[in-house]
Parts: sequence; structure tokens; C-alpha cells
Amino acid sequence: MTKEFKIYTKTGDKGMTGLVGGSRVKKYDLRLEAYGTVDELNAVIGVVRSFRIPENVCEILVEIQNKLFNIGSLLASDEKGKAFTGKLSITAKHIGFLENAIDELEHELPELKHFILPGGDVAAAQCHVARTVCRRAERRILEFSEREEVQPEIIIFMNRLSDFLFVLARKLAVISGIEERPWKQS
Repeated sequence: MTKEFKIYTKTGDKGMTGLVGGSRVKKYDLRLEAYGTVDELNAVIGVVRSFRIPENVCEILVEIQNKLFNIGSLLASDEKGKAFTGKLSITAKHIGFLENAIDELEHELPELKHFILPGGDVAAAQCHVARTVCRRAERRILEFSEREEVQPEIIIFMNRLSDFLFVLARKLAVISGIEERPWKQS
């Protein structure tokens, strides 16, 4: 006989939530800000995937989403939980994956000679939203890392991911035939 799984547990009704490992913290704890923003980023990338984008790009985004789940799990783990999530680490290989993807996309783009305004078609514009959420997630993780140990590769991965999302936004705009709009100082 299996136990019924319910979405609502009622354990968070008083403003506390459980970490991987069992300890409980306030829902506004800095740790939750960090992994909650990573979760938000993952959802925004899911929106990008919902548009008509090249299949190879979709596959890259799925790989990124899986890594973001790993990062969220690592950030959500207390000392006991690290035994469960320790195998989910982010490595130089994962960072290299993003760097290679950036290099491949950039190779197909016109040289960037000025700041550009976020925009393009809906998919490109949503990539810009994802990039800004990624930057916020990186800031939250950095802030959290001042209090608790965070694997340094996570911070590097997040930094590269925002660069990837910027380049992807440019690439999707090019694919859709939309010209980049330069920032005009006024």
C-alpha cells in the first residue's frame, strides 16, 4: 500500500518551511530568497521553451533547467541534507557547457558595438527577462554565500548563464528578423 501524496501539507501555514535535511526556517530566510529566485528563473526559462525556438536551443535550455534544479536543491540543503544532495554539484564541465554554447551562438551574430535595448520578438524579450532574473538570483546566492558555504562553481555558473541568456536573446531576435535597437543616450 502506498501513501497518498498531497500537494498541500499545511506545514508552512505559520510562515516556516522545511529544508532538505529536515530543519525549518522562516519563509523569508535569505536561503529561500536564493533558491526561490533560482526556481523563478527556471520557470522563466520554461516560458522561453514554450515559444517556437530551434530544437537544439530547446535542448540546451532543458539541460540548464536540470542544472538549476540541482542548484536549488543544493541551496535548500541543511547539513543533514547535504548527504542527499552532495552528488548534484555543479562542475567546471557544466560551466564549460555554457561557455561553448555562448561561443557557438556568438559566432553567428553580428559584432556587438553598443548597448542594446531589451526586446525583439516575444521569445527574445523573454530571454532578456530571464537574464535579469538570473542576475538577481546570482546576487541572492552571493549574499547567502556570506553566511553559509556555497560551492564557488554555482556562482560562476549563474554568471555564465546570464551571459548565455543575453546572447540567446540576440540570436532569437536575429532568427526572427528583428533588428537590435541601440541604446541612445538622451
